[in-house]
Amino acid sequence: MGDEVAVVGGGGLTGRCAVWDLSQSRAFDRIRVADLDAGLAEAAARKAPGPTPVTAERVDVRDREALARFLRGARVCVNAVQYNFNLDVMEGCLAAGTDYLDFGGLYHMTRRQLELDARFRAAGRIAIPGLGQVPGVSNVLAAAATDDLESVESVVIRDGWRDFTEGAPEVVFTWSPSTFLDEMVMPAVVFADGAYREVAPMSGGGEFDFPEPIGRIRLYRTLHSEPATLPGFLAAKGLRHCEWQEGGSGIDVLHLLALLGLGSSDPVSVRGTPVVPKEMLLALLKERHLLGYPDGVRVDDQEVVDVEVRGRHHGALVTRHASAAFRAKPEWGAAATEVAVGQVGSVGAILIAQGKTRGPGVVPPERAVPAGPFREALEARGIPSRITPPEPPLRLARSEGSR
Repeated sequence: MGDEVAVVGGGGLTGRCAVWDLSQSRAFDRIRVADLDAGLAEAAARKAPGPTPVTAERVDVRDREALARFLRGARVCVNAVQYNFNLDVMEGCLAAGTDYLDFGGLYHMTRRQLELDARFRAAGRIAIPGLGQVPGVSNVLAAAATDDLESVESVVIRDGWRDFTEGAPEVVFTWSPSTFLDEMVMPAVVFADGAYREVAPMSGGGEFDFPEPIGRIRLYRTLHSEPATLPGFLAAKGLRHCEWQEGGSGIDVLHLLALLGLGSSDPVSVRGTPVVPKEMLLALLKERHLLGYPDGVRVDDQEVVDVEVRGRHHGALVTRHASAAFRAKPEWGAAATEVAVGQVGSVGAILIAQGKTRGPGVVPPERAVPAGPFREALEARGIPSRITPPEPPLRLARSEGSR
């Protein structure tokens, strides 16, 4: 393709998976990896399984001049840093003339990112906020499932997971603990009766039957990015309701940590020393190696997103379920979420570089990403998706260790 791709936060749990997928894709001439932790960036580069050259360096995205220097000359930037810094990375991309995608903005950040649309349009560049697993796959599937409907009444996104890993720690984080805890403590935002409203975090969404071996999962409403953009996308079709629900192994532990105040960014005094609970928890998790699965453990978990759509097709009320399945990649030592987020980011970067996305501007996945090529690329990576009807129901392969 004759291009280079940059992965910012490429030493993290999801960023490294984006690097590794890109290295196998042969879609770019070189991959640049940046991380605040130079050691993590170097490890991601060193372990890349594909033939594409990978370089690594330390970059602090808060230093916009340094970030712009790192990005300059790259065709696309995959932003895998904590969502709080999305605007910083977008500013770096504007300064460097680089296209952009990230893995989500937890609703409020996504809304702020959309305000940069005019500047990206003027620069002739595209920025896709929330092109990871969820948001990302969920948005594109919602667009595909509603494409031929003359009206849409509701879209409910449900995400469920189950961990079958043997010998794993009782507590392990496969996604940013800061983001997870924010989801647990910040009010969820739902689009109900044609208007946005806040509901209590972790309020009940009921139970839902996912395909086996995941099965029935208790779900909760949490803050997420899909409701930030899908109602606008489907406004012309009369959408009245949109919400996100999630649940699975370990979510009750996360909720307990949040209830104890460990998700707070407000300092507390400990023997006269101010301590930020969230920072203390993150330091503890790093020190005890609870970010990602430890070496020697064969990761075995599965996750499914189900997008339920209700609307009218040729005048008849229909209900459709658009779903995608995600599995761990034991050879990478990575859980389903890590793998899926990284691989989707890789696919997104490739589609941008190939000129297959719709831009310029700040364009959400449901508007920017063509469902056909996107789903085909995911299928090739072992991420099947289905829209039922008219496609066959999604069926999961049972893991060897499933119980």
